[in-house]
Amino acid sequence: MIRLPKKLLFAIEAVLDIAYNAGAQPVQSKDITARQGIPRRYLEQVLQKMVRAGILSGVRGPRGGYLLARERRRITLGDITRVVATPERGEDTRSGPQSDLGLRIVGPVWDDLENGLIKRLDKVTIEELCLQAKQAGIESKAAERLDFVI
Repeated sequence: MIRLPKKLLFAIEAVLDIAYNAGAQPVQSKDITARQGIPRRYLEQVLQKMVRAGILSGVRGPRGGYLLARERRRITLGDITRVVATPERGEDTRSGPQSDLGLRIVGPVWDDLENGLIKRLDKVTIEELCLQAKQAGIESKAAERLDFVI
């Protein structure tokens, strides 16, 4: 069984948490950590990557935090995966020398599998996951966070 990287799972959970719990107010990283159990050292890195990619927007200040930068139906798991999988500038991505078998046989098979997975992830939106969470009876903090101004 292939295991997904922790950073990817944390990123998906964090974006989903923000989408599901934001309401009118930004979601603070400490709240995501409390609800999802994501270590803060990973969470802040992931959230900043999502902001730079235009998936989230950061709000500064004492009541600041994170909001979705676009509609839930316009964010896919593929979008999040590409952000997390893209190496940071200066990050070493070399895997060392590869044999002919690795380059010409195993590599293309792996690339096909990866492309198929990304295509599937592109079909799953954050909106769909939020609806699944609601159907599963998972409590959302969004209703508590609505701000009404008359």
